[in-house]
Amino acid sequence: MAKEVIHTDKAPRSLAAYSQAVKAGGFVFVAGMGPFDPVTDELVGSTIQEQTAQCLRNIEAALHAAGSSLDKVVSATFILGNAADFAGMNEEWGRWFTKDPPARQGAKLPIQPKGMKISIAVIAEA
Repeated sequence: MAKEVIHTDKAPRSLAAYSQAVKAGGFVFVAGMGPFDPVTDELVGSTIQEQTAQCLRNIEAALHAAGSSLDKVVSATFILGNAADFAGMNEEWGRWFTKDPPARQGAKLPIQPKGMKISIAVIAEA
């Protein structure tokens, strides 16, 4: 099975040994995206809603670079720094996935850097 590494300047750059996304087997696997501005590398937003929206904008950019889109997302994994942010994240999530939302799972784990409330990874049809 061939794989294609996806990179776009419209999503935050990888700071470690991983790709923004990989296209393989008819799917696009998007790495965990944080709420960072892809131009300035600065954290965007102080609320969970703002940060969730920025994560999803970054994911959308990676998916578009791979020839896919948010409406093709089949599975998502989110990590929250604080379990109390779940309701706000879920509220914003519902604005982005209004019809046939993907399967989803989440966890509460320590997140770095300071101020970052969420990270989201997705799998989408290519």
